[in-house]
Amino acid sequence: MIGSGMGRPATASATSRLAAASVAALLVLAALRAGGPAAAAGPEAAAIQLEDATAQAGLDYRNLFGGPGKPYIIESTGNGAAWLDYDGDGDLDLFIANGSTLERQAKGESGPGNRLYRNEGAGRFKDATAGSGLEGGYWGSGVAAGDYDNDAFVDLYVTTILEGNRLYRNNGNGTFSDVTARAGVGGGKRVSVSAAFLDYDRDGRLDLFAANYVKFDRPYLDRVSPFCFWKGLRVFCGPTGVAGDQNILYHNNGDGTFSDVTRAAGLVSDELKSLGVVAADLDADGWTDLYVASDSTIQALYRNRGDGTFEDVSLQSGAGYSQQGRAQAGMGVDAGDYDGDGRLDLFVTTFQDDYNTLYHNDGKLRFSDVTYAAKIGQVSFTRLSWGTGFQDLDNDGWLDVFVASGHVYPQVDAARLQQETYAQQNQVLRNLGDGTFADVTVGAGSGMQVVKSSRGVAFGDYDDDGRTDAVVVNMDDGVTLLHNATRNGHHWLTVRTVGTRANRDGIGATVRLRAGGREQVREVRTSGSFASANDPRARFGLGTAASIERLEVKWLGGATQTFTDVPIDRVVVVSEGEGLKAAP
Repeated sequence: MIGSGMGRPATASATSRLAAASVAALLVLAALRAGGPAAAAGPEAAAIQLEDATAQAGLDYRNLFGGPGKPYIIESTGNGAAWLDYDGDGDLDLFIANGSTLERQAKGESGPGNRLYRNEGAGRFKDATAGSGLEGGYWGSGVAAGDYDNDAFVDLYVTTILEGNRLYRNNGNGTFSDVTARAGVGGGKRVSVSAAFLDYDRDGRLDLFAANYVKFDRPYLDRVSPFCFWKGLRVFCGPTGVAGDQNILYHNNGDGTFSDVTRAAGLVSDELKSLGVVAADLDADGWTDLYVASDSTIQALYRNRGDGTFEDVSLQSGAGYSQQGRAQAGMGVDAGDYDGDGRLDLFVTTFQDDYNTLYHNDGKLRFSDVTYAAKIGQVSFTRLSWGTGFQDLDNDGWLDVFVASGHVYPQVDAARLQQETYAQQNQVLRNLGDGTFADVTVGAGSGMQVVKSSRGVAFGDYDDDGRTDAVVVNMDDGVTLLHNATRNGHHWLTVRTVGTRANRDGIGATVRLRAGGREQVREVRTSGSFASANDPRARFGLGTAASIERLEVKWLGGATQTFTDVPIDRVVVVSEGEGLKAAP
């Protein structure tokens, strides 16, 4: 308006319009400062705002993961977290895995232990670890969340470094029981990182996938470590020259036990050095596929054949290597429909001096590396990245991307390398709705100005205000709780699924929503990011659309429910075969 009047005298009516616009702008600015309802009208109000709410939430967790100098590769990966409603009160609680050191392991000493925080409401959490059965004390790594026994209480699977993984059954009274031995899912003393609950055979029971990183041969590493350098710095050896390890798929037998079906399912591969995993139906055929981020080898894509087996389509899919045909250091991973074409795309985080990779789903399990076309490659080279997620952080109906970052070599700080630090700033990439993203980190709130060496990230709406929050686990430091304080007046809907014939969580269900002339798709799952478990509920931003035209839930197994009378700006529950209702 002001620019259009420059270069010629303003008429009386034009002057009035300019004055009115100036007054309106001042009113919006005043409302923004006061936090009033008019804040949604201004462009400043539309900016994504993730505020650091760690202290006021009462999260006093402190991370320990390996020695301060990180002399071995297994000390570099860090921990994850999980959002879950463990006590069934409708609020998201928080579990955070914790680590240890090789020295403590050798002496038989405990680490600081995992932490369980109960959501007390009003943005506060209470430490509920003592007596919960989740205390740990071993060298924890990642976590998966899911109701494997369909008793309506969410269970936890915690991966470890060289101490055997743990399955915790939720007893329904605020406590958990370690049922690993009976269930048969310990996996041996491996370097296990991410894990995922999924129902790969659609029998109504959640199965389990455990991603294992490398084989730890300490005598060998001690012999070769004097010869391992990076940019002139003596650092730990690996991943090149270190052997990868075998991932494990466990089938849920339905009696509290699991069977290792890795070989029978066609998932045997000693080449991979797996760090992140997402279980998602990438070809929309009704069967859950697996995509595994692997360090400095091909990223693995396994197509679910629907007969209990998987086909390795990593190479022919186009999602195994970068567009230059290079193997990248795959860390974290997620799947989501960023461009609104109804197909789930893939995003993989990688090492510094390389780009985090966006793979566009072209259909029929064919993917194209569109990182530079999407303007993501240009802004990721100076970060070494881990946890990540496709999340609609501003509820405009387009999935944004969050990336957690932190170096693996503490030695870089003393060397003072250009743009190379151990602690790094995390990143928010805003989806512009035209296939491209903009790095909006600088103005994205106080939480995005926290600079630590970050690893796992879990996403969830812990205060049920319709805006996606996150918790970031930082190496040898505290966590960062990111409260989404974005104020733009956009509408939203959160869908919780409850299976009856399908698994109780509804994991694997596809939820489609049409509003404002656009269709969006989400999958119900907790896997993705890095070593972490997300809020399983499907969250939709509606932008300015004031009504929902259609909501469709397609359950694993093919049953579909469609709703047209759907409220907005609230959490709703869809029970399989029973309809839709507002969450209590």
